[in-house]
Amino acid sequence: MDLSTEVALLRRLGMKKEHRLEPKGRRLGMKKEHGLKPKGNGLIVGRSSSGSGIVEVMAVEAAAMAVVVVVVVFAINKSNCNVELGKTLSVGNDINWPSQSGDFAFGFQRVEKSNDGNMLFLLAIWFDKIPNKTIVWSANDGVPAREGSIVKLTKDGGVQLFDPEDNVIWNATTNVAGSKSNCAAMLDTGNFVVLNEDSFPIWESFQDPRDTILPGQILANEGKLWSRLSETNYTNGRFLLHMQGDGNLVMYTVSMPTGDKNGAYWASGTLQANSKAQLIFAESGEYIYVEEGTRNVYNFTIDKTGLKQNSYHMARIDNDGVFRLYNHPKSTGAQSDCSLSWSAVQHIPDDVCLITGSLGSGACGYNSYCVDIDSKPTCLCPDGYSPVDPFYIQRGCKPIFPVPSCQEDGWETKPEMIDFKELNDIDWPLADYELQTAGNKETCIEYCRNDCFCAAAIYGGNSCWRKKFPLSNGRKTISLNKTALIKVPKGYPGKKDNSTLILVGSIILGSSLFFNFLLLLGISVCAFISYRKTLLNMQSRSNTSAMNVTSYGYKELEEATGGFKQKLGHGAFGTVYKGVLPSDHRRFVAVKKLDKVVQEGEREFKTEVSVIGQTHHKNLVRLLGYCDEGEHRLLVYEYMSNGSLASLLFGISRPDWNQRVQIAFGIARGLMYLHEECSTQIIHCDIKPQNILLDEYFTPRISDFGLAKLLLAEQTRTARTGIRGTIGYFAPEWFRKASITVKVDVYSFGMMLLEIICCKSSVAFGMGQELALVDFAYDCYCKRKLDKLVENDEDARSDMKRVERLVMVAIWCTQEDPSIRPSMRKITQMLEGVLEVSGKVNPTQCEAFTMVCTQSSTYGKVLVLDVIVQLTEKDECVYQEMITYLPLSVEFLRNVPKGKYDAIIVDSSDPADTRWKEMVHLQSFPGASWMVLVPLILNATNFSKR
Repeated sequence: MDLSTEVALLRRLGMKKEHRLEPKGRRLGMKKEHGLKPKGNGLIVGRSSSGSGIVEVMAVEAAAMAVVVVVVVFAINKSNCNVELGKTLSVGNDINWPSQSGDFAFGFQRVEKSNDGNMLFLLAIWFDKIPNKTIVWSANDGVPAREGSIVKLTKDGGVQLFDPEDNVIWNATTNVAGSKSNCAAMLDTGNFVVLNEDSFPIWESFQDPRDTILPGQILANEGKLWSRLSETNYTNGRFLLHMQGDGNLVMYTVSMPTGDKNGAYWASGTLQANSKAQLIFAESGEYIYVEEGTRNVYNFTIDKTGLKQNSYHMARIDNDGVFRLYNHPKSTGAQSDCSLSWSAVQHIPDDVCLITGSLGSGACGYNSYCVDIDSKPTCLCPDGYSPVDPFYIQRGCKPIFPVPSCQEDGWETKPEMIDFKELNDIDWPLADYELQTAGNKETCIEYCRNDCFCAAAIYGGNSCWRKKFPLSNGRKTISLNKTALIKVPKGYPGKKDNSTLILVGSIILGSSLFFNFLLLLGISVCAFISYRKTLLNMQSRSNTSAMNVTSYGYKELEEATGGFKQKLGHGAFGTVYKGVLPSDHRRFVAVKKLDKVVQEGEREFKTEVSVIGQTHHKNLVRLLGYCDEGEHRLLVYEYMSNGSLASLLFGISRPDWNQRVQIAFGIARGLMYLHEECSTQIIHCDIKPQNILLDEYFTPRISDFGLAKLLLAEQTRTARTGIRGTIGYFAPEWFRKASITVKVDVYSFGMMLLEIICCKSSVAFGMGQELALVDFAYDCYCKRKLDKLVENDEDARSDMKRVERLVMVAIWCTQEDPSIRPSMRKITQMLEGVLEVSGKVNPTQCEAFTMVCTQSSTYGKVLVLDVIVQLTEKDECVYQEMITYLPLSVEFLRNVPKGKYDAIIVDSSDPADTRWKEMVHLQSFPGASWMVLVPLILNATNFSKR
């Protein structure tokens, strides 16, 4: 066993650093000036100080090290072997085989429904401590299993997957002849290993990768990574990353469904005869590089600025053909796990849309074109075409008209029936079959019009390129200075030919008088029904036109979303799904299914939709359509490609200061429009970063506005019926018998403005700390230490005058008395510097929020203390009977209304936190019992009067 084999074995088994035998430079006689640096995977690689050559690290005493390596391997695997022979996992029982740390798990994940409606499950390995359970490996070439399937560790077959009929549909093929399985281990590296009786690995998931590699993993010589077909389909897709036997790391497009390679679109350029090169992902997650022997011959990770400590890492060839290095912060408890997400920190190639090959369709499918937006390629169909598969647009586009065949009766042979659609800066460079000189665009159009084989023409620079089907390698490039002329039938789709119907009707009418009478009667009835239906449709279209939105049928939206398959999120109002517009397959939309709506009838729903539909502002998410069919109530919105403000603010890399300021300005303008410039005033009632979406240019758009009246009273609890909103953003008047005005939005905006300034969640900030974010901000303002709010943000620290102005505005917004809070118009003017901000600003007074009810308490006189205000649907009946309610903090406790209480109830996020109990005892309430509830839900079984 040579040194490289030993090191590779250690890497695959996920050995910890203390178990590794890392040759140090000084042991090998290497000097500092050689420019060596230890990599995270335990190898020493580097270049000479001049950068002109690669320093080769020579190993010594390899034979002696081999003995030690084998001993360590055996010991490690015996201790980690946590899956015994004969153990099974079944589909649907939510049991898996976790790694020792819990970071990874092996088991079944539900992925989609089959054509017959049954659920399908993928045998996979995934990150188990993050909310979206990202899959990093799958069995059976990504083909999911049916319900009733099981996986079993067998002695002769290793890991085997059985279908419900007990047929083996996949097994982990051993790489050691004659070995029998003894046990298996899910390692903390993400590697699932099957061991023989000698504790030697006979199969590993690391040696059978799909589309992802993890830190410590090697893509061996001749190893391949296949992209998945789509985000939800894990079978092989259209792109391949190949560590070739000639030492070159190459990316290819492939033909579907054969998987044959087309042309390469990226290569590392590391060709070498008799190569044993392999792609290595360092255990630290900081480096991915091609190694030849002990030499680093190509570095993929050059810039580490996007990498974060205490994060998960992975590298994946995505279904768009881009190989990306990702990281994901590990949960620290300082912020909500749901606000954490994967971020791509590096990628190759720079622009996948520029793929050009004589074989294959390019980055996107045939008859489509690719647009690169922030290194995310998007495939689109030209006018007159629609996706072959709306949920996998990379398959390409098809014409919505008859394909030209140069027949005498074809539309393409009749110039008067031909029209052209223009698209700027778009080309299909390898679909040319003729080039002609054209003095102007109109001449180029005529060339194509009079050629029945011409599918499109490209005009630019006095040249006219005629294109034939299928169009390939399409891309949009701003600097192209070319115009695409797409050939389509004029007025298509046209009216149906009624000549056959007329002929048949004439024959029947001439057959007999009796039948003529019956036919005339039938025609009259049908005409009346058709006329009535036409009137209703015209009325419906008129109403829809007046509402400025489109009315869709439930079936239309079900098809547009692929059966409501791709879930974008779930909020207080319902679940949101991604879809494509039925009338425009190039446009993505977000379809919101409302969970519960007011039952007063269709007119009320349409009235509210009309109000929302008449809003038009660059900082609002636009409502495009709705469905009001039976019990179904759905809303169709613009799709926002960059997610929510929460993901941007609380992610792993904070947005720069100027971007945050512009986002705050945009939100303020949007709220000002809702409060003061709409024909009907709209109070949002739930302003928070999760409800601020970002479009492709990161322009903030307010979502979920105007929906309050569409939901059931017990769900929304608007105005005086109770509390509505989100934890951390409540205005104090929600807890009183006070009227709800636009000032509740002002309060929530102030809380969110502080989050934008600090890039910290106000919800997470108060947990385990004495001061809430607003109190901390006021404390910093009073002590002239505002730089504490923007620590490690050099751009903001160099703009402290504007930081101070924004903080002062936020404090004004969060005043307890609504009448003191400024309007959104004044807030906008203060933010932009048009109005001066008064310095005489006080924080929210530390007064107890009381809720006095006329009903007597079932449980006696009760004092309720809450860390952060959060009421659930089940709390409502209880809170109607409470005598006193106030948020829990040291400052508030000093103002607790004195008196004898029968019970003190503490609603804490952490029942083990004795600090709340100690704070309660500071008040020395005699004879009162106390208890901690998470969440606060009272009933006769968990609380009784003392």
